[in-house]
Amino acid sequence: MKSLYRKELLTVQWRRNAVQIIDQTKLPNKLVYLRCTDHREIAKAIKSLVVRGAPAIGICAALALLLVTINSKAKTEKDLKTELERAGGLLISTRPTAVNINWAVKRILQISSSGKNVKEIKRLVKREALTMLNDDILTNKKMGRTGSDLFHDGDVVMTHCNAGSLATSTYGTALGVLRAAREDGKNLKVIATETRPVMQGSRLTAFELMHDDFDVRLISDTAVGYVMANKMIDKVIVGADRILCTGHVYNKIGTYQIAIMAHIHKIPFYVAAPVSTFDLKSSISEITIEDRSPEEITKIKNIFIAPKGINTINPAFDITPPNLITGIITELGLLEPPFQRSIDTIIRRSRRY
Repeated sequence: MKSLYRKELLTVQWRRNAVQIIDQTKLPNKLVYLRCTDHREIAKAIKSLVVRGAPAIGICAALALLLVTINSKAKTEKDLKTELERAGGLLISTRPTAVNINWAVKRILQISSSGKNVKEIKRLVKREALTMLNDDILTNKKMGRTGSDLFHDGDVVMTHCNAGSLATSTYGTALGVLRAAREDGKNLKVIATETRPVMQGSRLTAFELMHDDFDVRLISDTAVGYVMANKMIDKVIVGADRILCTGHVYNKIGTYQIAIMAHIHKIPFYVAAPVSTFDLKSSISEITIEDRSPEEITKIKNIFIAPKGINTINPAFDITPPNLITGIITELGLLEPPFQRSIDTIIRRSRRY
């Protein structure tokens, strides 16, 4: 595998008036790029997990709205703004729990509202969407610098799901921190959970860490308690799909139980997420947890691994409460308990809000 993939993994790119994304449903067996020229293609790609990861789907949403302006036949600013709003609604509906799509759509619609004519709206949207794409890389690298000092040479770090290059435009959030630590000369070992049912850990995280020559080992989700109890883990780091002002973290299903076990075994538990992942307005009762298809847990490649007709519960995310979190790593700095205060001080008062 290593000899096949030596180039940097660029998950989301803007090339020749099209969005090019890595088709993550084909990994780890094939590295395939999908070219999208219509916002509906991107919406479908997000919904079907061709592209996933909170920052990546946020950037894809922004670029999807750029495609709307390129493809639009609108003659008036009102008609173009209506097209953008409808496309934004479609994109937001694809993954209701991840806040980055809302952030991206809101940002593009806000900039488009200042346009006085069709030509100006198209220019403003293009500039903003491409700025967001470029900023994502810079943001991840700043986050990496923030988090590097928390990890020491020889640490064994557990991660869950995928919060790396494949979850962003490139570099990564949680895995970006590990990349930054290694750039600082620290030799880290990584233990990745398989992350059932869609296997983002075994298919994606293991793939990209091997791609970058990390020492990585894969475990089943049910082995988390075992490796912690046997003192095989020094720290845990995960990404996030939404973080509330209270410090509650929405992330891939299974994160909560890992945080509980880390707390019991006194293992530091870190979250890495950009400012765009923070939702400072919503409460827990207002957030919809995405419920995905039963087939994700009853089938593997169309082969039943459970009785036909079995009822399922298949949430895509869970909520980790702030009392289980050691720190939240952002591009603006490290947030520490009490999180409501540190989020208010660092995030709410930043220029981005």
